[in-house]
Amino acid sequence: MTTEPSADAAAPRRRRRRLPLWLVAAVVVVVLPATGLLPAADARDLLARTGPVLIFLLAITVVAELCAGAGLFDAVAARAARLARGRRIALWGLVVLLATASTVVLSLDTTAVLVTPVVLALARRTGTRPLPLALTVLALANTASLLLPVSNLTNLLASHRFGAGYVGVMWAPALAVLAVTVVVLLVLHGRDLRGRFTLAGAGPTPPDRLLLRVTAVVVALLAVAFTVELPVAPTALAGAAVLALATWWRRVRPLVPVREMLPWRSALVVAALFVLVETWHAHGLGDLLAAVAGTGDGPGDLAQLAATGVVAANLVNNLPAFLALLPAAGESVDRLATLLVAVNAGPLITPWASLATVLWWQQYRRHAFEHGPPPTWHVVRQGLVLAPLAVAAGVAAVALG
Repeated sequence: MTTEPSADAAAPRRRRRRLPLWLVAAVVVVVLPATGLLPAADARDLLARTGPVLIFLLAITVVAELCAGAGLFDAVAARAARLARGRRIALWGLVVLLATASTVVLSLDTTAVLVTPVVLALARRTGTRPLPLALTVLALANTASLLLPVSNLTNLLASHRFGAGYVGVMWAPALAVLAVTVVVLLVLHGRDLRGRFTLAGAGPTPPDRLLLRVTAVVVALLAVAFTVELPVAPTALAGAAVLALATWWRRVRPLVPVREMLPWRSALVVAALFVLVETWHAHGLGDLLAAVAGTGDGPGDLAQLAATGVVAANLVNNLPAFLALLPAAGESVDRLATLLVAVNAGPLITPWASLATVLWWQQYRRHAFEHGPPPTWHVVRQGLVLAPLAVAAGVAAVALG
């Protein structure tokens, strides 16, 4: 006779939990340098290169959360709905502008986290099928992240290696990738964007109109500062400080508690990726990857590097893929630009290919209540079509530049 396990015996099994990822990351950050697996000189160099990047990640997230709390994203979406004048295709075009601007100035993760729910709410208000608008945000959160150093952490890690300035090199591939993205999205989703809509409801009201204006001015100034390539960490910190003071002055309650605004868990995970890949490089990973990624600046060589970057980004994640392949770019600006195109515009196929993609899936599940989770095949199909075409356009712009 079999006996059922008692409730007391089952309780310990129910209480077992996985170690949180941020705790594993913290162990990696401490243990690898402490044990000498990551040599001390390499660890100091890594800190000098990535410290400002992590500070920027923390500061720009606070900026984005304060912008959301001031109602900036809702206000822009409401204005877009009015400007569209009942035409769905016009509404989609304005969503493209919103997602692109958010990605370029406030980074791709901001677009995934804060623009996705705004666009889903906009779809409900206009009676528009939400998935095409949400998939547009997903695509642009990745492919629009090439124009400025602040648009993507990968850009920040590489920006100091562009002798003529980052924007001077990357504007052409960035625009090529963006143009192809818009055309492909229009072809894929054009059928759902036909017809007209009637705007339902007045939409959300900003908590304080003066704070909304101040926030808009601060974001515009940040855009200018990032475009002229001022140091990103202090610039983002200054923007966060001004917005925090304005929010306190106008007595507006943020959407999330202050203690939860700093994404310290994400920063720890990113830092652990930095440490892991640097440790692998210290033990010969670069030599192995160089054989796969090839050498040279010819069109075929750049295509080989780009293909390696796209595959690696979709297999593991674009940030460790970029860090692992960075030595394979060498001192060549064209190879570095090609690698950025691959790991920014390429991670569109698997759900884990970039942090922005992971965040987008979470936000869609959370906010598309009546529609359920996004159909996996729709997301994968868009990525399979868009990623090769967008990356090819960006690499061609690099080769012809």
